[in-house]
Amino acid sequence: MQNKHTALIIDDEKLAREIIKKFLEHHSNIELIGECSNGFDGVKTINELKPDLIFLDIQMPKLNGFEMLELLDHKPAIIFSTAYDEYALKAFEVDATDYLLKPFSQERFNEALTKVVNKLGSKASIDKGFNNLINTLTEQKEFLDRVVVKTNKKIVIIPTSKITYIQAQDDYVMINSELGKHLKQQTMKFYEQHLDKKDFYRVHRSYIVKLSAVKQIELFEKDSYKITLKDGTKIPVSRNGYKKIKELL
Repeated sequence: MQNKHTALIIDDEKLAREIIKKFLEHHSNIELIGECSNGFDGVKTINELKPDLIFLDIQMPKLNGFEMLELLDHKPAIIFSTAYDEYALKAFEVDATDYLLKPFSQERFNEALTKVVNKLGSKASIDKGFNNLINTLTEQKEFLDRVVVKTNKKIVIIPTSKITYIQAQDDYVMINSELGKHLKQQTMKFYEQHLDKKDFYRVHRSYIVKLSAVKQIELFEKDSYKITLKDGTKIPVSRNGYKKIKELL
């Protein structure tokens, strides 16, 4: 007897969802448990229903497929579907289960699904593939223009232009912006590498500041300096950070 696996479709195009549903009719071992037309609903539904597999469009308005994956608590197997070859190839190369380049045939769909089902027996393999995918996608990013965070059940999109400073918090960072404070599970090193260096600088091992948010630098005690931001926040500066930020300002 075949094991039954659950699946969810996330695509903003109704026709694309209908095609996947039609192709799934030929696979009695896959139970479709829902469909979503945007990434916001996708995050909520995946975390609630915990499907074994998702069919995920990459290019969606508001929240794209890659951003959506960063917000998931549950880690499903993934088949990307996309009309953009560059995205599909990037996803496929970094250990996504497979990708479907629109328009795709029933035969190509069957091939991708067979590959997925063969992996679904090993949760460790799915988790590893998911984590590798997230790590590679984030490392491939150039300069960020926005950061997506989940606070409780609310998703917030923070443009980097609104960020004033970032503070290390163990395995997380606290992103301080004009939209408030938001915790994100990412490293300081990631933000040091992916925020535009003409706008942001790491002044201390625990702090990255937006240069235009700096009001003044002052001596705190012997050989110790602090930055005051325009909103009154005071941030410690390392010795190397002090030399460099003086040059930048």
